[in-house]
Amino acid sequence: MTRRRRTPPGFRTWPARLVLSFGIVITNLFGAVLVYALAILVLPLPEVSDIVGVRVQNLVMASIIAPLGVVYGVIRVNLELHPMARWVRSGADPNRKERRQILRAPARIATHVGAAWLLSALLFGAFNATHDLTLAILVALTVGLAGWTVAAFSYLFAERAMRGFARQALESGAELPRHRSMVARGMAVWAAASGMVLLGLTLVGVTSLVAPDYTSATNLAISMIVFGGLGLIIGGLASYLAARTSADPIRAVRKAVQRIERGDYDVAVPIYDATEIGHLQAGFNRMAGGLRERDALRDLFGRHVGEEVARNALAGGVRLGGEVRHVGVLFVDIIGSTGLAQQRAPEEVVQLLNRFFDVVIDVVDSHDGWVNKFEGDAALAIWGAPTAVPDMATSVLKAARVLGRRLASEVPELSAGIGVSAGPAVAGNVGAAKRYEYTVIGDPVNEAARLTELAKKAPGLVAANGALLDLADEAEAAHWQVGDHVELRGRTGTTPIASLRD
Repeated sequence: MTRRRRTPPGFRTWPARLVLSFGIVITNLFGAVLVYALAILVLPLPEVSDIVGVRVQNLVMASIIAPLGVVYGVIRVNLELHPMARWVRSGADPNRKERRQILRAPARIATHVGAAWLLSALLFGAFNATHDLTLAILVALTVGLAGWTVAAFSYLFAERAMRGFARQALESGAELPRHRSMVARGMAVWAAASGMVLLGLTLVGVTSLVAPDYTSATNLAISMIVFGGLGLIIGGLASYLAARTSADPIRAVRKAVQRIERGDYDVAVPIYDATEIGHLQAGFNRMAGGLRERDALRDLFGRHVGEEVARNALAGGVRLGGEVRHVGVLFVDIIGSTGLAQQRAPEEVVQLLNRFFDVVIDVVDSHDGWVNKFEGDAALAIWGAPTAVPDMATSVLKAARVLGRRLASEVPELSAGIGVSAGPAVAGNVGAAKRYEYTVIGDPVNEAARLTELAKKAPGLVAANGALLDLADEAEAAHWQVGDHVELRGRTGTTPIASLRD
């Protein structure tokens, strides 16, 4: 079954056809002008009778072949792009053959352009051979040099103009093919910039040695000036195109890295080709995807066990076992939860519980604690584990007081007893290697749970171990009062009970 691919909004195939067709026309016309300039200024012509007539005949022939070559190039471009345009419009992911066809299109276009110029060189050579063999060789070599440059520019231009197609082909998520390296691009630049100039100068030098009668010091000087100027102009343009082709994707990666450094992992860079840079872009996208997944897992992990526990686990790894820590414990238990489930629809119960626990989490978080677990209609909040909390007694007492007030005003449909205790407990990962949880086990947890039973009848529905008032600051302790000493269920000895002042 072919998977449908979403074509980006605004992506059109006709601009690529238009731009590439225009580029082929310009590069071929430039090649024709180059041939004419070399023939007039550089080419050391042998002694041929009626040289003016020969030049006119070559111009007439060029006026016929050049338009035919341009038309052939435009047709060839559109034949290359037509199946790609049809594929883009279909919205389907490309198969391996289609991806290779798209990625190799610039090389094929350059090959066809080069073949057309090679044929032109042979035709001009054959035509001028009827006048003079040396002239035929020189003309054929000149046309060939121009064709070399035009083919190289066609490759660079087509590669850039077809980026949209390449991007579409490489965004399907399939493994990135490696059909060529940046060496091909570098060789195209060399062919356009240095190869033609160096080969042209070499031919001029060889001609001067073989047929010194055809050349003079003036001709050699002009040849050097012309080829030097061509090297500066053509070399600069070719180097610019190649540099932009390589710099643009690297710049995109650099900007994407900056976004990741700012914590924005929802980033991906477009892949324009299958060179080393394309593989770098694909690798970056895989890395960004891994960071997004890791960030999502960390967020999910933090929601389950608390941000501090998640941060410690990611930083130092996870191992079973625990350590004794002095912790503060707040236990909150809904009153009449059994009747609530019987009187209301399940969806309504869930919505009500979510509102209730939302208040619990907000209050606990704002007072430097974290909710360790939810137990149906109850919640357990911890202070002092896995990291110590300054002035813990004040924080846990204030959280209990604020929580009682906020629950009464924001979730009046429910009532809950809040028990507060503190003391030494074992905090750590409990379970097995494949499944464990971070929790706190010890007497303060049991005591806080028992205190919720008394809290359901206490002022503000809050009860705390009175010993915490001696550890809290005076401002917070002033809100509380110590009453009777009570023996809690399941415990030996009595516990001083602190409740809120009326």
